[in-house]
Amino acid sequence: MGTTRSTLDDATAQFILAQRMFFVATAPLDPNGHVNLSPKGLDTLRILDPATVVYLDLTGSGVETIAHLKENGRIVLMFCAFQGPPNILRLYGRGRVIEPLESTRSIIMIELTEIRDSCGYGVPLMKHEGERPHLPAWARKKGPEGLEAYRCQKNRRSLDGLPGLVE
Repeated sequence: MGTTRSTLDDATAQFILAQRMFFVATAPLDPNGHVNLSPKGLDTLRILDPATVVYLDLTGSGVETIAHLKENGRIVLMFCAFQGPPNILRLYGRGRVIEPLESTRSIIMIELTEIRDSCGYGVPLMKHEGERPHLPAWARKKGPEGLEAYRCQKNRRSLDGLPGLVE
């Protein structure tokens, strides 16, 4: 069965770094607001210490994670073993947004408050075929000025009208 701890041990850190993707979930305080769940990849996550992780928040069409973190700081990251022994790992914490950055929309820093794993028996086995080149190519094509304009147009407010990026 699952275990609960407050910091990352070496085995858990190795599991995290071996995963090709993870999921990020946040929610606004308003019970009628949109819960957000986003897949992340492209080798963007780093472990700073046993209680802190960060990931690059690349430019996208929505700004829910940023808006929710600015409002209440609640965040959970989920990792699933799609290869090897079954496992699901959730990192609960308080997140903050570091912005703006020239080539990346922001960095999300999470101070971990709880770490839980579970069996993962229902997660399918899948093979990783590679990273999709689309997002980096799209960002290169837009260039710094184009990305800034895109973020100003698409990332100012969340779906629920919460403040997003300040640009």
